[in-house]
Amino acid sequence: MRECLNEFLDDEVTTIIVGGGSWEVVLSDGGIVLRPWRREDAQFLAGASADPAIRQYNGNHDRHGRPDPALSTVQAEATIAEFDQALVSFASSGMPKGVAFVIEEAGSGRPVGCCGVDDWTGEDVAQIGYWLVADGRGQGYATRAVVLLTAWLFGLGAARVFLTVVAGNEGSAAVASRAGFVHEGTMRSHAVWEGQRQDVMWFAALPSEWPRRRGQCSSDCC
Repeated sequence: MRECLNEFLDDEVTTIIVGGGSWEVVLSDGGIVLRPWRREDAQFLAGASADPAIRQYNGNHDRHGRPDPALSTVQAEATIAEFDQALVSFASSGMPKGVAFVIEEAGSGRPVGCCGVDDWTGEDVAQIGYWLVADGRGQGYATRAVVLLTAWLFGLGAARVFLTVVAGNEGSAAVASRAGFVHEGTMRSHAVWEGQRQDVMWFAALPSEWPRRRGQCSSDCC
C-alpha cells in the first residue's frame, strides 16, 4: 500500500509493505530513502559507532561523559534486532517509539546515516535524532531525512516534534534550522563530554506552523 503524506509535503511518500510476517515503512523524497535497518547493515552500524563525532554527539556515555566502546558486528546485529522489534511494536500500537531508519542515497543505495524516533509520549510528542557518517556529511542528507521523518510523524498525529543538539555542534543545529525547527532555548550544563559540562539546545516544530508544510516552504528552507 502506498499513501501520500497528506498536506505536509508535496512529493514524499510513505510505503507500507505488509506480508509474510513483515511490516515495513519506507520514506523517500527522490534524493534519499529512509528504510528499516537490516541484519546486513550490521557492519555499517558497527563502523559508524566508532566515528568520533557520532560517539560524542549520538553515542551512549557514562556519568562522566566517557563514551561506550564501539559496537562489534554481533552487538550491531543485536541493536538492529531492537530496531526491528520497535517497528513490530509500532505496527500493533501505532506509536513509533524506537523506530529507526537507515538514511540511504536514492540512486546508489549507499547507506550514509541513521534517523529515528527516540521517544513518543502519551501526549503525542515525538523526539527524534539523526547522525551521518563522515562521507555523507555536507550534502543535505540530514536535512532531507529530518524533513521526511517529521512529515511522517505529523501524518501519524504528532502534536509536536523536537530534537536536541549539544552546543558547539553547529552542523546539526543548522540541519534543525533548515528543516524548519525553531530554537526554543538552551538547557545549561545539561550534558557532559569527557568530564566537561555542556549546554544543550532545544529545537521543535509544530504541525500548524511548520514552514516545510505543503505550500509554505520558502527558499530559506532548502
